[in-house]
Amino acid sequence: DADVRFDLSTGSPGALTRFLDAVHPGVVINCAGTTRGGARELTRHNTVSVATVCESLRRSGCGARLVQIGCAAEYGPSQPGSSTAEDAVPRPGGPYGVSKLAGTELVLGSDLDAVVLRVFSPVGPGTPAGSPLGRLAEAMRRAMQTGETELKLSGLGVQRDFVDVRDVARAVHAASLSAAQGVVNIGTGRAVRLRDAAAVLARVAGFTGTLHEMDAPTLRGGPGDHHGGAPVYPYPDGCGSWQQADVRTARDRLGWRPRTALEESLADIWMEAACRI
Repeated sequence: DADVRFDLSTGSPGALTRFLDAVHPGVVINCAGTTRGGARELTRHNTVSVATVCESLRRSGCGARLVQIGCAAEYGPSQPGSSTAEDAVPRPGGPYGVSKLAGTELVLGSDLDAVVLRVFSPVGPGTPAGSPLGRLAEAMRRAMQTGETELKLSGLGVQRDFVDVRDVARAVHAASLSAAQGVVNIGTGRAVRLRDAAAVLARVAGFTGTLHEMDAPTLRGGPGDHHGGAPVYPYPDGCGSWQQADVRTARDRLGWRPRTALEESLADIWMEAACRI
């Protein structure tokens, strides 16, 4: 009964301030945003909305702590084999990362009691069907339904730091109770090749066919094309082929460590895909 609908991208900070003053929260957790759309939509939902939250908290007398959910796409590409720490200079490789980084900068410059959790590649229950692992699970479900014995996949060389959403939730809880400020990475500290994740997903799904890896699609050079034939990665986050978190800050300042094994996360993704009609 306490749920209130409020559009952070178009709503008045004054209206949100009045709501905050009425309910007087101790912590505000901002998970709002979008991963898809053009530059204008990404900016509206990932940057303007954060500005609304920050301004409302600044005007309010509630003194709430702000936990902002950021994203590893803010860092952009990194060197294979490296672990990205919070002091790395952000160089987002696309409009999504730029819009999230702008939101982070607004929080850091707000003078609020605030922390930004830069979440790496979240997996587990609720993984969107349109995400790379969600699409992979859906492809396996269809192959098993139709009796196909070969699944053709591409772009499996990409490596990401997959962190279970339940571990992310625990990190949010720890951050809300801590005095940590600034940016804190939330990941496992271990990059996993998408190829290996696909093999685990096949095992938990009981898919006994062959995973046939095709060459990654490339963008052909042509008039107005400045990609030069670079691979099109299945993760459109502008982070290239490798990303791995340095998670020492989360351990030291939040007392947080990931607990959930990737196999369990993938099993939950498969369960949701298998039950989808």
